[in-house]
Amino acid sequence: MELTDRKKQILKIVVESYINTAEPVGSKAIVEQMPGKISSATIRNELADLVEMGYLEQPHTSAGRVPSAKGYRLYVNELMERKALSPEETAKINDALSGQMKQVDQVISQAGQMVSSFVGYPTYAVADHRTVATVQRFELISVSESSFIAVVMLSDNRVKSQLSHLLNTHFVGAAPEQMNATLMSLSDQVSGQWFLLLNRVTEYACTLLEETQHQQVFTNGASQLLKFPEFRDIDKAHDLMSFMVDNKEDLPVPQSDAPMQILIGPENVNDALKESSVVIASYDIGDNMRGLVGVVGPTRMDYAAVAARLSYFAESLSRMFGKKQLPEDIQ
Repeated sequence: MELTDRKKQILKIVVESYINTAEPVGSKAIVEQMPGKISSATIRNELADLVEMGYLEQPHTSAGRVPSAKGYRLYVNELMERKALSPEETAKINDALSGQMKQVDQVISQAGQMVSSFVGYPTYAVADHRTVATVQRFELISVSESSFIAVVMLSDNRVKSQLSHLLNTHFVGAAPEQMNATLMSLSDQVSGQWFLLLNRVTEYACTLLEETQHQQVFTNGASQLLKFPEFRDIDKAHDLMSFMVDNKEDLPVPQSDAPMQILIGPENVNDALKESSVVIASYDIGDNMRGLVGVVGPTRMDYAAVAARLSYFAESLSRMFGKKQLPEDIQ
């Protein structure tokens, strides 16, 4: 069965009407929005075809139609019109980002909170390391005749320090597994006391490297779910809200470098998100790091509005990190 231009137009009307009303869409409402004169009978036949093709669903025998996950995917990929932000919207985002530049972790934690207020959906934010961190340098600072501070400088420009008695540069650029192997190979070259101290330093360095592999996720606005009809069932709302709070590390973190990704319903790997959609935008932090901001909501999400606001916000953050300035307002 062919997906004709008319079927696509009908699908677009159904998706956008359902996004706006949360009510199944009937043939009469579609006739009123279709160009030219098309009978209700023709529209009903087209709707039946779209149901058979898997793009629409019919909740009840006598009810109108609602989009399926497949229908939303076609809409997002081909039918959704790019939405331009209003001057008021761009000004609001620019004002929120115009404060003094803060630490990276603070910016990331606040990014999700700001986006949630702009889009009206729950959000999450995370910093993602594009490359695996290694030790870049060990440095020894004397404290007294018998003690030193060992400074461990990681390749992602973060610095951690711990009191120790030895600094050894055999471990620069090594992963934790390599450090342990190198330590064992030196056991017959270093006396017992100094080997123990060497072990303490490398053990600490391994701990730091392992910490960099754990992404910290910040969630905001989970209670916003309660305003959507899809979550009138308190158990359903509670399950998703609990997932965002208690299992936030399982929220999607795409490996692709695409500036924006949209995961619709069953496309989400985690069962808790199978009836939800997630829109994720990335921005460049520098130092081989990227930030991610994800928006979580029902599959009846206003994809065009969310994508426009999230895209502009991410572009603003990339420029803020790269050039310490905001992009010009969209005309």
